[in-house]
Amino acid sequence: MTLVLSDASDSALVIAIGRYREDALAEAYRRHAGAVYALAMRVLGDVASAEEVVQEVFLRLWNEPEKFDPGRGSLRSYLLAQSHGRAVDMLRSETSRRRREDRQARETAESGYDIEREVWDLTVAERVKDMVTVLPPQERRAIALAYFGGHTYREVAQLLDEPEGTVKSRIRAGLKRMRAGGDRTWLEG
Repeated sequence: MTLVLSDASDSALVIAIGRYREDALAEAYRRHAGAVYALAMRVLGDVASAEEVVQEVFLRLWNEPEKFDPGRGSLRSYLLAQSHGRAVDMLRSETSRRRREDRQARETAESGYDIEREVWDLTVAERVKDMVTVLPPQERRAIALAYFGGHTYREVAQLLDEPEGTVKSRIRAGLKRMRAGGDRTWLEG
């Protein structure tokens, strides 16, 4: 007997999604994407970012359907909680990025143009790149995403599909290894 998806409960849809039925994901999307998008839009106020949240929420449902527990609530409430969490993370990340850019712009404006300093910064940047390339791959990826990609620890953990504590430990270990990898005088300028 074939499951008629339009008549199926949300729990049955999630079971079918766990069996890699794309039509079940499409039905869940049809039922709940509007609410997920509306919440993300309300938090973020940006169409592209809200659409990204919707995509991530449903991709997460596809990749990890077992994380939905019907005993804890409805599929809609689960998806809305996922949407809210991801939207807030994006908002925090964007706010952090803006503050960082503002601070850097102020520091640049205050210090003025200094060719010696710029050459020194380029030298340090090259040295850092060299040191990063010798790190173990897991540490290198985590550091690259966090420091060069501008992602939060939580985002790095999600991108690497690893626990946040593991990601933090790898970043700390990689930075410690970089510090130990050479004398620190070149970093202090």
